[in-house]
Amino acid sequence: MVQREIVLLNDTGLHARPASMIVKEAAKYISEIKIIKNEKEYNAKSIMSILSMGAIKGDCLVIRAIGEDERKAVEELGDFIENKIMD
Repeated sequence: MVQREIVLLNDTGLHARPASMIVKEAAKYISEIKIIKNEKEYNAKSIMSILSMGAIKGDCLVIRAIGEDERKAVEELGDFIENKIMD
């Protein structure tokens, strides 16, 4: 298991477009990937799960992965959420 803490910097939070971008990115990895907010786990490969998180700018999120590409999944998905998600 590998995990990384990030801060959501997207001004509008995780509404439909950025949530779909996360799901598309997470689907590239074999590992099981969870995003944790306030101790609750959300499936990073499920649009409904990500949307139900209700994440807003400034929220601390933990990305956790378990599987054969877990390290790559956590690092690249974390970078993606911090740097590439557009409003």
